[in-house]
Amino acid sequence: MPLVSGKLLFERANEFGFAVGAFNFNNMEFLKAILEAAQEEEAPVFLQTTESAIGYAGIEFLAGMVHAVKDSYKVPFALHLDHGRSVESVLLAIRYGYTSVMIDYSDKPYKENLEVTRKVVSLCSPLGISVEAELGRLVGREDEVESVEEVLVDPEQAKEFALGTGIDALAPAIGTAHGAFKFKGEPRLDFERLRRVKERTNLPLVLHGASGVYYEYVNEINMYGGELKGARGVPDDDVRRAIELGINKVNTDTDLRLAFISTLRRMMSEERRNVDPRKFLKPAMEEVKEVVKRRIRLYGSSGKASLF
Repeated sequence: MPLVSGKLLFERANEFGFAVGAFNFNNMEFLKAILEAAQEEEAPVFLQTTESAIGYAGIEFLAGMVHAVKDSYKVPFALHLDHGRSVESVLLAIRYGYTSVMIDYSDKPYKENLEVTRKVVSLCSPLGISVEAELGRLVGREDEVESVEEVLVDPEQAKEFALGTGIDALAPAIGTAHGAFKFKGEPRLDFERLRRVKERTNLPLVLHGASGVYYEYVNEINMYGGELKGARGVPDDDVRRAIELGINKVNTDTDLRLAFISTLRRMMSEERRNVDPRKFLKPAMEEVKEVVKRRIRLYGSSGKASLF
């Protein structure tokens, strides 16, 4: 199936009550792992790049890879700009064939967030490109997305924002965090707040900062010289509960990185005479693929490609 608009993924997920996995990539290995996992699980996915991924690899390479293989897979997928910080970033994504964007002005005053988001919608909607925005702020840092302050979303303001902008999806801050070190104690997601946001907006909702930070990968990284003691993520049961309450897109980045790096560290320790990077990268890519499949099943999107 060809590359599709994020609007279609959001609409189907909202209608049928599941979440589409949104997986970040910045190289060929991650992209291949995500698409192969989606194909095997018969699941729709968002392929995401951040501004820092674009700065690292170049948008012509990232978008070029996706467009080069878009007819090689039978599952629907969208190419999404994650955490776009400016209208210029959105325009660049449009130029290179992205089918979904996020404009993130959540760290700006509410009025500025609303006005800029409305402008982005006016640019993207006529082209069939979906627009995601964020209200509230998540603590933590991941891929140059950083906040030291947590501000949870106001459900009434979310309704006003949705009506005032015409967005296709909203990422409400409900207590998750970016990065591998999400929580100092037990995770505390505000499910009641999430329920009220869904009730008031009826929009597809997006969960950021939702990686599980699985112990086996953290442990392996630490075993082979890493320093990730105390890293913890969102329990799978909490993700399931959030989907039941109206989450329709779940972002996943940290879990893919942990799977990739843990495998690389182990392989480089065990294969000390090897100088062929493919011998390291392929097993790491395969481990990323397994994590993507695991997350797709968690989100309830396995087999949902048949809905498109």
